[in-house]
Amino acid sequence: MGASSSSTGLDQVTERAAKRVGQVAVSGRYNRLPKRIEDDYNLEKRKVLGTGYNGAVFMAKSKTSERKFAVKEFRLQGVTAEKKEELETEAEIFLSMDHPHVARLVDVFECDHSLNLVMECMEGGELFDRVREKKTFSNNDAAYAVYQMLLAINYIHKRGVVHRDLKLENFLYESKGSDHLKLIDFGFSHIWEPNTTMALSCGTLSYVAPEVLRKKYTSQCDMWSLGVITFILVCGYMPFSGAESAQVKAIKEGSYKTDKTAWRKLSSEPKEFVKKLLVVNEKERLTAEQALAEPWIVKHQESAGGKSEGIDTTTVEALCSFAQASQFKRACMSVMAWSLTNEERILVRDAFLEMDKDNTGVLTVDEFKDVLTRKFQINNEEAKKIFDAVDTAKNEEIHYTEFLAAMVSTRISVHDEMMYKAFKRFDVDGTALISMENLQSVLGESFSGAEVEKLMQEADTSKDGQISYPEFIAYLKADANSEHQLAATKIIDDQIKKSSQDEQEAARELKVIAEPAKPKPAEKQKSSACVLL
Repeated sequence: MGASSSSTGLDQVTERAAKRVGQVAVSGRYNRLPKRIEDDYNLEKRKVLGTGYNGAVFMAKSKTSERKFAVKEFRLQGVTAEKKEELETEAEIFLSMDHPHVARLVDVFECDHSLNLVMECMEGGELFDRVREKKTFSNNDAAYAVYQMLLAINYIHKRGVVHRDLKLENFLYESKGSDHLKLIDFGFSHIWEPNTTMALSCGTLSYVAPEVLRKKYTSQCDMWSLGVITFILVCGYMPFSGAESAQVKAIKEGSYKTDKTAWRKLSSEPKEFVKKLLVVNEKERLTAEQALAEPWIVKHQESAGGKSEGIDTTTVEALCSFAQASQFKRACMSVMAWSLTNEERILVRDAFLEMDKDNTGVLTVDEFKDVLTRKFQINNEEAKKIFDAVDTAKNEEIHYTEFLAAMVSTRISVHDEMMYKAFKRFDVDGTALISMENLQSVLGESFSGAEVEKLMQEADTSKDGQISYPEFIAYLKADANSEHQLAATKIIDDQIKKSSQDEQEAARELKVIAEPAKPKPAEKQKSSACVLL
């Protein structure tokens, strides 16, 4: 396969991914020649971190920060048409994934002979290793792990993606000592159309659903695999094991092992949960959405505080501030958001999950307005304006990284590396200058309703038709105590003040209603006389 045919296929991949998550989310991370992965990362190919279906994963370090990353390299030359399609599908799916419980794709580098996916490095290890260490999880720990996995599965299913290889090894903890799980490896994944079936038999036998063995299945195959994972967490052993033929027979019959002491001692809720997943008839099996509403999961969430709306005033101020910012400032923050460290994302990701009431992995306008109007008394019209500003992809939903972008500079401090990475993403041809063509390649012809030419004028103080690094930094730093931040604070303060006044007025009215009327003086004297008599 020549470089030109490869490039054509990958162009289509980026176009399709951009339709899912927006132009900036894809073009801001996708690098083509003359940019090379070696420009930004020191590759350590001898340090193999793991092996996915489509290739090995090795370590790399950022040249500017020494941060560790995981890199998956795809060879583009000499591969079959079938393999090429698999690689393109994996790249497309991974580019369009944007969720707190899905491993983060940071950069993509394409050259004549290879495609490199640069991902966050998950240093906490596999769920498999944690299970091997613990033997079995406590009821609460298992429920929390399953809840996180369900959020990831529900998200990908709602986005039309089926994973097809869910197993302990494909859920990783983000860091040592952390309990935050993320889904990895989309090598077997497929973009699935509802009301259709798939025929390719793939995955790991012990986790494979019966309908996959029959080669006629839907996205519900992932839910069977989750049932197997849950069984292992709570029981400490595989539900299907032994010789391949014995496993195949048991899986097709849905006959999993329950003769161990662990199963007998298991409480009813996780046991019922497993039973509703390891159902041979996929139409009777729980969907991800239904599983999230199961008593075992809901009860755990309630005991852990659940989605308690811990969204504070600073989060809302950040959203308001973003809405007040200029379009190019929003564009810069949108690009910066893909360079945030794990520690920076941790500061705000819970607020995103708390706002996502229906667990779809994106914020709808109703979810967004509900929090802002009910908790912060921001009126519907103002809330819709803020939503439209944060929804930079203009697809009537707010993706995780769009939310992160709104947090930049208010909840998350802007620093030199963040600004440098943003400049590098705009400088697509590596000239150390941002041209009009550069901006158009990253943002498209317009961004958030503004033409790119107008965006260029905001930062091009020298008026030479290009933005230098000093101009870029000066533009970003000039807004540190800007009017839009003051305006954002005023919006919150005004609404809180209005709310307080309304509450005081309501309290006065309630007091008038509740208090008995005081008797008139004449009535009081008459009453006293009656008592004396």
